[in-house]
Amino acid sequence: MVEASVAIQVLPKVKKDDVFRVVDKVIEYIKATGLNYFVSPFETTIEGDFDTLCDIVKECQLICIREGAESVSSYVKFSLNPNGVWTIGEKVDKYNAE
Repeated sequence: MVEASVAIQVLPKVKKDDVFRVVDKVIEYIKATGLNYFVSPFETTIEGDFDTLCDIVKECQLICIREGAESVSSYVKFSLNPNGVWTIGEKVDKYNAE
């Protein structure tokens, strides 16, 4: 059961040419967590337990700083329900089926 999901969009303050490089580092980290995730054009959604997701959001900010960002702003949306939340698949699979 998935009790929480988070959607995060990081906006590192770096030179325009470096934005994708820094965001790619964040996505590499998210992938390495082993949690289920979905990358879309504006944000990445991750499923897991609430405490783990909070730690991941924090680390995403720190990765941007370590990668040279002067600062970082993020849009973060959480969905939390101890009885379970809709999964990424339940939300988008019907749109990606061919």
